[in-house]
Amino acid sequence: MRTLDYKLLHALDVIVAQQSFDKAAEMLNISQSAISQRIKQLEQNIAQPVLIRSQPLRTTEIGQKLLRHSRQVRQLEFDLAKDISPQEQDSVLAVSIAVNADTLANWFIPALAPLLKRYPIELDLQVVDETNTQELLKRGEVFAALSTQKESFTGCKVVPIGVVNYILCASPEFEQQYFSQGITQGALQKAPGVEFDQRDTMHTDFIEQHFAVKPGSYPCHRLRSSEAFVDMALQGVAYCLLPEFQATPYLTTGKLIELAPDKHLPRDLYWHSWILEKGLYKQISIAVIEYGQKLLSKLNLTN
Repeated sequence: MRTLDYKLLHALDVIVAQQSFDKAAEMLNISQSAISQRIKQLEQNIAQPVLIRSQPLRTTEIGQKLLRHSRQVRQLEFDLAKDISPQEQDSVLAVSIAVNADTLANWFIPALAPLLKRYPIELDLQVVDETNTQELLKRGEVFAALSTQKESFTGCKVVPIGVVNYILCASPEFEQQYFSQGITQGALQKAPGVEFDQRDTMHTDFIEQHFAVKPGSYPCHRLRSSEAFVDMALQGVAYCLLPEFQATPYLTTGKLIELAPDKHLPRDLYWHSWILEKGLYKQISIAVIEYGQKLLSKLNLTN
């Protein structure tokens, strides 16, 4: 294989980030034909395809490795430039992280706020279900991911954050409308639930496990927003699983009630990141880990 041409790797990086050849060409100030040629040349140099031209665009296995390498090199270049000319360092570091909606809605931004105020960081947060965030890390599209999966893969490390306790919630009006006689199979087949997307099976697995009601036999909204889960419950139009730290303020005021106090869903949360992380990337990992561990430890001690 020839020596890597980082101009070509950068083109691959921008295409994947933008999910478009046209938008990537515009960002790099070149023609669409030129950026296509760069990918073609990269594939010729390594004698393998690097992109799967589907919707969304995906990298091949070798493309994933090249993308991870490219972003790690960019991290090293950023840190080196800062060390060589600290007074002239004004470039922005783009940081891609995969995070689940519940964490983003509740504590992720506060964890990073001190760094965001201090350094020129541009966040690109990929919000997906916590069981699937690790896939983006494996494909090289993010440098770190919050995940419920304990096992990592070559080139990455994993640190436990803590246990997130999910509880089944609804408004008092919703309970009266659907569960006045208790949570029965018949009532569950009529009561609307909420799930994140078609890949999120947390709600349906929970209902099947504890109440023997199969997925597809009851109405279930799909909302890609943690805040929307709460709104649906508060408005009395659905019931749902909520992280205890998100539900507690509403339980305290009586706006929501816990439907099944004896049935909780604990989920372990882990932080996956590059082994070779340095500089601001390392500081971001430390900030998220320390903030998350402190928060979840405090919540679990109060239960």
